[in-house]
Amino acid sequence: MPEYDQEQPQAVAYVKQLHPYIPGKPISELEREYGVENAVKVASNENPLGPSPKVIEHLKHCLSQTQELSRYPDGNGFVLKKQLQVFYKTNEQLELSLEQISLGNGSNDLLDIIARTFATQGDEIIFSQYAFAVYPIATQAVGATAIVSPAKNWGHDLSVMLEGISERTRIIFIANPNNPTGTYLSASQLHEFLAKVPRHIVVVVDEAYAEYAQHKDSGISQQYASMVQVLVEYQNLIITRTFSKAYGLASFRIGYS
Repeated sequence: MPEYDQEQPQAVAYVKQLHPYIPGKPISELEREYGVENAVKVASNENPLGPSPKVIEHLKHCLSQTQELSRYPDGNGFVLKKQLQVFYKTNEQLELSLEQISLGNGSNDLLDIIARTFATQGDEIIFSQYAFAVYPIATQAVGATAIVSPAKNWGHDLSVMLEGISERTRIIFIANPNNPTGTYLSASQLHEFLAKVPRHIVVVVDEAYAEYAQHKDSGISQQYASMVQVLVEYQNLIITRTFSKAYGLASFRIGYS
């Protein structure tokens, strides 16, 4: 019998150092752990109202189509992309091509894909001190260096983020509104920032909570604006959105950019 190297396969060093993102526990587990009933869980920013009744009705219809449940779905997500295209044309007067829309397993997946697409070892990725936990994980997973920009009033300090740009910068992550601190940037602040960022650097504006900020009762709807309207102006801008929050579909893991 030939001799083989008995040493086990090893992951690359920067992957071995990863600390995985730990999601919130399910309500059933929390109730068992604390011996309570009818718990209200807000730790993971899940929508307590659930999805629209129209969604429930549509799901009932889908479950009645048993043949479809045994078939693989369209990997390109044509129907959802088409509906998103119609939505933005109707509500934002924005003409998007289907090629501009990418789908992911939640917007987390897209953040990871963006990091894998545009950065590698030796590159740098900038994000704020108090920002979404996935940004440092996505950065380390590709072997890039995290440049953590000090926060201002628990939010993004765009001037300091600009100062952090170097010849090795490839991506800047900005959550607006920010998770977990709830701060936000106005459209004018982001416009000014985007105009100063070199065009070879990808700026990712994570708008997972945009629907809340845009609602007329939010208190900030007059100051806040999505960046979708300036996609045509900045070829280096990517916007990520999710159906997990305002739409109450977290278990479906549907995100798009």
